[in-house]
Amino acid sequence: MADGFDRALQDLPPEARWAEWLRRIEAVLFASATPVRREDLARVVGADVSVDVLIGDLALALTDRPYEVVQVADGWLLRTRAAFGPIVRAAGDVGAQGLDLRAFDIAVLAAVAYHQPITRDGLKDIFGKEISRDLIGRLYDRNLIATGPRSPRRGAPYTFVTTDQFLVAFDLQSLRDLPDQEQLQDAGITDQAV
Repeated sequence: MADGFDRALQDLPPEARWAEWLRRIEAVLFASATPVRREDLARVVGADVSVDVLIGDLALALTDRPYEVVQVADGWLLRTRAAFGPIVRAAGDVGAQGLDLRAFDIAVLAAVAYHQPITRDGLKDIFGKEISRDLIGRLYDRNLIATGPRSPRRGAPYTFVTTDQFLVAFDLQSLRDLPDQEQLQDAGITDQAV
């Protein structure tokens, strides 16, 4: 108990122990601004406790609540259910949570998402023009992209990849949830492969 709390809770009956672990998981997810990974959640419950089962029980317990547990990449977070978004924005102080991105910014983000890891030259090949450092900086500052591995080309340029915050911002659990590129073209959302 070096950190001030008992993980195992052996002095509690099983139902009370489980309820306390659920409250701990909910408290961590409630307080976190980013998805919380399984190994981090495991640090607040007993050693032999399944975080996945706890998350499932918490999700079930929140069924009738205005917020839900969602998995993003390899972590979880609490998020207001979409139906309550307008209500929260109308009365709550939600700060500047909007992305405020231009259409071209989103197109560049999509290109990074579909082709990562990708260099600035790779983006230039897709769009037929140089992608400004300012645009890359805006996406980086919003934590939507990060630097990836160095390219194995001459000069080993940096590459760009999307982040967990990208997944959160676009309501994706993983990159597998991205729309199919052909569907985007068929819908007229893009006139070229991103």
